[in-house]
Amino acid sequence: MCGILAVLFCNDSSQAKRLRVLELSRRLTHRGPDWSGLHQHGDCYLAHQRLSIVDPSSGHQPLYNEDKSIIVTSNGEIYNHKELRKRLPNHKFRTGSDCEVISHLYEEYGEEFVDMLDGIFSFVLLDTRDNSFIAARDAIGVTSLYIGWGQDGSIWIASELKALQDECDHFEHFPPGHLYSSKQGGMRRWYNPQWYSKTIPSNPYDPIALRKSFENAVIKRLMTDVPFGVLLSGGLDSSLVAAITARHLASTSADKKLGSQLHTFCVGLEGAPDFKYAREVAEYLGTIHHEFHFTLQDGIDAIEDVIYHTESYDVTTVRGSTPMFLMTRKIKSLGVKMVLSGEGSDEIFGGYLYFHQAPNKKELHRETCRKIKRLHLYDCLRANKATAAWGLELRVPFLDKEFINLAMAIDPEEKLIKPDQKRIEKWILRKAFDDEENPYLPKSILYRQKEQMSDGVGYSWNDTLKAHGAKQVTDQMMANAAKVFPENTPITKEGYYYRTIFEKLFPKSAARMSVPWEITVCCCTPKALAWNPEWKNNLDPSGRSVGAHQSTNNVSTTTDNSDGADQPGEIVFNNVPKTKVTNGNGNGIGYTNGNGIGQVKLQV
Repeated sequence: MCGILAVLFCNDSSQAKRLRVLELSRRLTHRGPDWSGLHQHGDCYLAHQRLSIVDPSSGHQPLYNEDKSIIVTSNGEIYNHKELRKRLPNHKFRTGSDCEVISHLYEEYGEEFVDMLDGIFSFVLLDTRDNSFIAARDAIGVTSLYIGWGQDGSIWIASELKALQDECDHFEHFPPGHLYSSKQGGMRRWYNPQWYSKTIPSNPYDPIALRKSFENAVIKRLMTDVPFGVLLSGGLDSSLVAAITARHLASTSADKKLGSQLHTFCVGLEGAPDFKYAREVAEYLGTIHHEFHFTLQDGIDAIEDVIYHTESYDVTTVRGSTPMFLMTRKIKSLGVKMVLSGEGSDEIFGGYLYFHQAPNKKELHRETCRKIKRLHLYDCLRANKATAAWGLELRVPFLDKEFINLAMAIDPEEKLIKPDQKRIEKWILRKAFDDEENPYLPKSILYRQKEQMSDGVGYSWNDTLKAHGAKQVTDQMMANAAKVFPENTPITKEGYYYRTIFEKLFPKSAARMSVPWEITVCCCTPKALAWNPEWKNNLDPSGRSVGAHQSTNNVSTTTDNSDGADQPGEIVFNNVPKTKVTNGNGNGIGYTNGNGIGQVKLQV
């Protein structure tokens, strides 16, 4: 991922202003450490920090049309840029950069060209012929983007809010799937898929079509001129991405430049569940597999850096971003510059464990729609910023526009979880890749139930963070939380702790209001809380609380949290008879559901 900053119509064309824009742009250098550029046209500035993935030698930005009357600063990847170039036979290109097509498409088609782009992107385009500009963000918001306004009437647009907060009185997320036009004086939505409507889809489930569409989504994301790999947790989603990549790598241009053996990466605490399953997948696929271990203290020490880079105090974001942040640094040290990952599948197919309690197909479909529309505030934000912190680009095949359109058009009855029919979450995705003749994955992986991300890296991770927050925040501090933080008041000590760090780094009201703040269980939206009245009383957003997970561990063990005390962490399972399990010394260490399957972690 690159970093972009645009300052438009600031009524200041001085050298001092140029130096200030350069200074602010350097706050984004972590996103693009390979090169930096700045184009100034009067009181308009377009700055760029480049991470070179395609055409590293000549694709420096800003980019231009033939006579340099149109200037673009862009972050992202346009996967269909070669096809688009064929539609521009009368245009001359200076580089092999995929993003260079943007200026030429605008010249040919005007502002309506954005829907022609197949990829992930955020860009600002300045047309010096009439002193106008447009800015746009990709359909789902895989790339991060903010817009702000200064007292002098200026408009500021940047990949991260840290480049805006000192100069803008107000700033906010630039909405995904939208375009800002100075000519038309505001924002409009360019992305208008069928699933945005209130109609409940009814297309029949076609497993072969679903499989081919996802394979295409993965293959197009293998467009690269630099070393890459796949983030592999051993769960269904990342394993499918790895399997398809390994299967098709030899037929792509990446193979000719980088070799045909895929690299995969996994992170966790010692003994983390993900290691076992990721290793099984890597061995099955024949990848070069890398395991990165971190300690609880490593994670705690990284929290302030994680909050700085993610620009969030949301509890689930901090919990999930920290292992990813630590892993990314290790990956980058190996010379890898791009990775593929499995984000987005749970939102599309109803894969979170709370979907077990979806009352009907209508409610399930509407919740998946709400979840996809909010990805830019949660999983996309986490994945983009935690990896960009170390100059690593992350690509997400599940959020391919064509694949989403196909998957969201399927009758949601097919997505409902039906235990009586042995259909677990994401059954239609699992079934689509259940190929007996040419298996993509072992059955144990293909039908492995979802592990909560923060638990997959180690069951003690979440509980240690809660315990650490409890040590930093007193009861008296919590009693006064509404007075100290009247906006988005923290409701847990862990949340209070993250908030104090955030306020130190980003003190403006606009910054704190850019972070979503809502009661949630297992990442559900507020409307889905109505599915189970008990959820509203739960203060922990972890997926442990929804009563659906069947752990494969017989018992849990006590893990030292590195700060001198073991903290209890309870997983609540509704209406499941529990039998106490002892460790041989008479001390309770867990519970089973009566069938010997471990269900509750008592000590971590």
